[in-house]
Amino acid sequence: MLHAMTRFFVVLVRKYLPDAYLFAVILTFIAFLAALATTGKTAMQLIGFWGDGLWGILAFTMQMVMVLVTGHALASSKPVRRILVMLASIPKDSAQAAMLCVFVAGVANFFNWGFGLVVAALLARELARKVPNMDYGFVVAAGYSGFVIWHAGISGSIPLAIASKGHLVEKLIGIVPTSQTIFSSWNLIITWTIIITLPFLFKFMCPPEHEIRPIDPALLVEPEEEKEPEVHTLATWLEHSMLINGIFGLMGVLYLGNYLAKNGFNLSLNIVIFIFMWAGIILHKTPINYVRAVNEAIKGAGGLALQFPLYGGIQGIMISSGLAALIANWFVSFSTPQTFPLFTFFAGGIINMFVPSGGGQWVVQGPINIPAGIALGVDPAKVAMGIAYGDQWTNMIQPFWALPLLGIAKLGVRDIMGYCTMTLIWSGLIISAGLLWL
Repeated sequence: MLHAMTRFFVVLVRKYLPDAYLFAVILTFIAFLAALATTGKTAMQLIGFWGDGLWGILAFTMQMVMVLVTGHALASSKPVRRILVMLASIPKDSAQAAMLCVFVAGVANFFNWGFGLVVAALLARELARKVPNMDYGFVVAAGYSGFVIWHAGISGSIPLAIASKGHLVEKLIGIVPTSQTIFSSWNLIITWTIIITLPFLFKFMCPPEHEIRPIDPALLVEPEEEKEPEVHTLATWLEHSMLINGIFGLMGVLYLGNYLAKNGFNLSLNIVIFIFMWAGIILHKTPINYVRAVNEAIKGAGGLALQFPLYGGIQGIMISSGLAALIANWFVSFSTPQTFPLFTFFAGGIINMFVPSGGGQWVVQGPINIPAGIALGVDPAKVAMGIAYGDQWTNMIQPFWALPLLGIAKLGVRDIMGYCTMTLIWSGLIISAGLLWL
């Protein structure tokens, strides 16, 4: 039965899911028409919200490009490649490769989602080189599936937001420490149940040998390492200088050490990018080696640069028109104290399809769901995590966050989303049960 369900979704996605760019365009039309029909805004007002929103996440777009580029460049260094080769030597077939990839990705995403996305893609690429007759799309889907727990982990933006002074609903709930959200017993049970069981889901979903799609060898080709020039000039000496590279690398290490001493293990997205970048600089040994690695890595960033602004436009329509608030309020209207966290989760999953940003999601749902939860007597920590769960859950069928991983893996959204739909179903069952009974 599981094979039949998986095959159904895989075939459905391969036949009917458009390219990720067209997916964003279609979502734009849906958001526009839904807002036009329900919010009382005029078409020109909605066009204005959309146009203004296009540039609302440019800074975040650049951050994601840097995650992709610096992560890919780091992975192409010899020391990191050796670690990946060692891990990739363990599995013997597609099922074992997917089990390893989804587990490593899940653990990595629990600690930091940016790190988890990059690690998943790089490990999948190396597995494709080492495991004979492996279904590459299936294993990349396993790697992306580890992302389904990111908002319940240490880098989750909503639980970290309500643990900080000056957050959106501080006057209502005060400061909520992470011991009540990320490190609560119920969140750890839900999250680690997903992490531990996903490898077995992928084991049972593994396509039979006759359905395995062969890998295009061109996807796995790495650029040849360029040799030092035979004629040395001052310019070539500087480009190949390990001394200059070492001094520059030391500056980054000193900065990072000072940051961690002051802030502890509080890894913002910018710090994760910094770690990727300076680790890559150090491990590539010379300035020119790192330049070449980045030039190669940037080739996969086109999807991010093209599509992320479109989601900024969608977010502009959803938030400025009030459509996202209407969705959240509708779920609130028929909730009880027992079901409120669950319906908050469902509302978050729907809104995430159009506002696939943890921060944007919190701006929409926080001021609505938190007061409603207080009125019903529901713990604000559970309400906040219900929003966070919804945000992470439908990422499995929303290409926004898959783009950095797909850029590194050199695949398209149709190659993975059929399998990720099964992850959506499985994780949704676990989260729903946890919110109702834990």
